Amino acid sequence: MRADPPYDLRPDPGLPVPAYWDANLSSRTGAEPAGGGRAVLEAAAGYWARRGLPTDAPHLAVAPGAEVLLAALLAAVDGDLVIARPAAAWQAPVAALLGRRVHTSPAPAEGGGVPDPFALLETVRRARADGGTPRLLLLSAVDDPSGTVTAPELLHETCEAAAEAGLVIVSDETYSDTLHHHETVLLSPAEMLPDHTVVLTDLGATLVPATVPCALARFPASGHGLSWRERTAAALAALRAVLPGPVADAAAYVLGEPAEVTDRTAAANRLHARVAAAAYRAVTAAGALCRPPKAGFQLYPTLSAHDLDAAGAQQRLTEALGRPVLGGHVFGDDPLEPRVRIDTGALHGATETERRTALAAADPLTVPHIAAALTALTSALAEISEPDPVPDGAGTRSRGGGA
Repeated sequence: MRADPPYDLRPDPGLPVPAYWDANLSSRTGAEPAGGGRAVLEAAAGYWARRGLPTDAPHLAVAPGAEVLLAALLAAVDGDLVIARPAAAWQAPVAALLGRRVHTSPAPAEGGGVPDPFALLETVRRARADGGTPRLLLLSAVDDPSGTVTAPELLHETCEAAAEAGLVIVSDETYSDTLHHHETVLLSPAEMLPDHTVVLTDLGATLVPATVPCALARFPASGHGLSWRERTAAALAALRAVLPGPVADAAAYVLGEPAEVTDRTAAANRLHARVAAAAYRAVTAAGALCRPPKAGFQLYPTLSAHDLDAAGAQQRLTEALGRPVLGGHVFGDDPLEPRVRIDTGALHGATETERRTALAAADPLTVPHIAAALTALTSALAEISEPDPVPDGAGTRSRGGGA
């Protein structure tokens, strides 16, 4: 039976499994305690401390994937969820599973998965007037689907608006370690509202193989933060959502970030930056409107195809490329706009060998299979963006009507 929506809603980074991951999968049997055992939580504490967010193990949790962890976070508190529009496609379905109302608030045109502060206040006001109980704001300063980064000034204003509205922030920072350029300034809401922010990150975007569900949550260093963590762990226990012991041991190793791990992360980000920039040039050359990617491995263009809506653009590009391409409607965006997310990790190759070659290349754009994939993307976009042939006798009338 086909799942709808599909479970594979995240962009694939297109990276090979590193040798050190397999080498650190222990042979121990059994699973971790709900929320994680001591070794992986202490490693996670060091991970956050290196990012300027010091914490201790009792205020952390680990679970098999961000979806499960968000479900446990929501189960541990009452109230509705507020998300940006567009937002990562996996977020709203998790809330729906728990019967929670989801209120969407538009993100600004500049990009990033953070609602406009004035729009956020209006969204909360209308929701409460309609009998809703918005309590949590889920945002992402580094955005899926667009691969853009929220400006610090806007993030600060939105955090202030959230505090004014009495919302607790859940900050999805899955792509925060995938910045394409060192000069990009990125802040966390936990730096601005430390007592009112839970940080969530799915390690599959960076440190852990994408096929291995593993996510972290960092709770406020306060009594209510500790209580929320305990209720979340209880929800994880009820779901039996725990990491297998071997995965926890390998995760503890990569969270310690020895040199071979940080070198791999840096190489991956260089690859993402080069290939995403080339894909951006391809989509804009085809007439699409697209914000330049600053992080991650995804683009979010509006195609120059006035005869298509989001679902039509999704179908056409999926057929042309032979791999899934998600339309903007999947992310809560306007279904009438021919907007799609293009995952650039797919351009790195379909096999482990191809992906290792891409990751090791000094110039990935000269790797034959990457060059071929970019050519195929360019051709698919050109085909979709071409105007319909003008029938005989139609004169110069355009597709959009008018004289």
